[in-house]
Amino acid sequence: MTVKKGVSRRGFLRSSSIAVAAVGAASAVPVLAHAQQGSFVPFQHGVASGDPTPEAVILWTRVTPTPDALPGSGIGPVSEVRWRVATDPELTAIVRSGTVATSPDSDHTVKVDVDGLSPATTYYYSFEVQGGDAAGTQSVVGTTRTAPANDAELDGLRFGVVSCANWESGFFGAYRHLATRTDLDAIIHLGDYIYEYETGGFAGKNGVVRQHDPVHEIVSLQDYRIRHGQYKSDPDLKAAHLGVPWICTWDDHESANDAYDGGAQTHQPETEGPWSVRKANSVQAYFEWMPVRAAGTPQNRHIYRRLRFGTLLELSMLDLRSYRSQQVLPFQGGDVDSPNRTITGADQMEWLTEGLVSSPAQWKIVGNPVMITPVLLPPLESEAAAALTGLLGIPAGGLPYNADPWDGYTADRKRLLGAIAEKNVRNTVFITGDIHSSWACDVPVDAARYFQTGGVATELVVTSVSSANIDDLTKTDPHTLSRVAEAALTTLNRHIKYVDLDSHGFGVFDVTPAGVQMDHWYLDAKEDPLSGIYWGAGFAVPDGLARVDPVALPVRA
Repeated sequence: MTVKKGVSRRGFLRSSSIAVAAVGAASAVPVLAHAQQGSFVPFQHGVASGDPTPEAVILWTRVTPTPDALPGSGIGPVSEVRWRVATDPELTAIVRSGTVATSPDSDHTVKVDVDGLSPATTYYYSFEVQGGDAAGTQSVVGTTRTAPANDAELDGLRFGVVSCANWESGFFGAYRHLATRTDLDAIIHLGDYIYEYETGGFAGKNGVVRQHDPVHEIVSLQDYRIRHGQYKSDPDLKAAHLGVPWICTWDDHESANDAYDGGAQTHQPETEGPWSVRKANSVQAYFEWMPVRAAGTPQNRHIYRRLRFGTLLELSMLDLRSYRSQQVLPFQGGDVDSPNRTITGADQMEWLTEGLVSSPAQWKIVGNPVMITPVLLPPLESEAAAALTGLLGIPAGGLPYNADPWDGYTADRKRLLGAIAEKNVRNTVFITGDIHSSWACDVPVDAARYFQTGGVATELVVTSVSSANIDDLTKTDPHTLSRVAEAALTTLNRHIKYVDLDSHGFGVFDVTPAGVQMDHWYLDAKEDPLSGIYWGAGFAVPDGLARVDPVALPVRA
């Protein structure tokens, strides 16, 4: 971020990135030396930070105290771990420190909510094992940053935006390229950080690029812990966590496909036990393994929460799985328009609506796991129609409803968008993941009256890191069959200005007083661990206008 009359963080990070890398390498020496002695690497899952506020940030790591104390093993001794936070990469100017104990009860994860920090400040942090065979071993040095003070006036903020990273579908090149950028204030993950499928369950046209562990669909607490541990072993993901704080929410695959309040589309109670137990297992593992600060109270803990970045931006991160009604299909007699159906739950809807209406920030950004823009499906050739309906989760008969996103919960959508329109809430932007494709949309209250009324908000959807999309499902060359579907979608839905159904990658979301811009960066080949990237498209939203406009160039790094 750049604070007015302050030091440019982007320039500072450029000059300090080499020093950080050097310190990180130096701090890893004890770990490598220990490993070379035929033992083990205690900090093999890296370090991470998240949920920055003006005074606090979450720090995370996992200790492997003995070679057999692997994720989900339930074994290993209690470990004392020292953490340190400093204002210099060498960790000599310590501002906060402490010691915490971790054990098999938390899968040997370490999670500290460090407070007493200064706003808009870059900090460096590390962990050190205090006892046992690994005593004195230090982690790499991570970099994080607190949010600016609530009343700070900012020239700009910039975020990486990602969703839907399936281990088996490809490599995490999107994370690798985000890790090399020096202009990001944080990375926002909109859900599907892990996938619960058995091996081969949703791999894509390249088959299983690398196999899931465990190989079966995950159900137990042990299963979810093992899967989280596998994902956190990825070098590109670890690198992306190392440099900036993350702000994350979950979608369905952190628990099970198309999850809702009482179950999931793929959950089988007869063989997998009660949904409540499986959901609790997934939630426990998620909070153990992710640098996320739970909101609410111990008796009513929830993940939907709000983060403020000066007067420029307020970010509302949603949970659209835990409280939703079960998905229904219109051709089976389901009523997607029923006022009794909800995607948010009553409490979250009230929290979201009141927060948007009362927010003093210029930009109201909603971290929205599933798409809110209404989408009417056009008639398509059968193969393309089958792939598109499968990707979007709509009936195979081609009815104009998407049962899983907000299209399946139209009453809640009308409540939210109606409040935005009625209260004249300006600059509401939904940033979205889930559907493994890129979109830029004006969001109308009533799509049928879009030409008369325009939009009341905008939506910018980022594609998947690796999860299968149209060319994967049709097993066709990229940007061939999908081009027909993309053209038909934008022709039939005039409020949808851009669709890319085949690419994989990440978004870079730039926020300034003049407007916001989402740049779509795409991988050359997700199956290539060293894939390059290219800029595919960019769309801007001007201040005060609920309209997406194409841009000719990406924002400068």
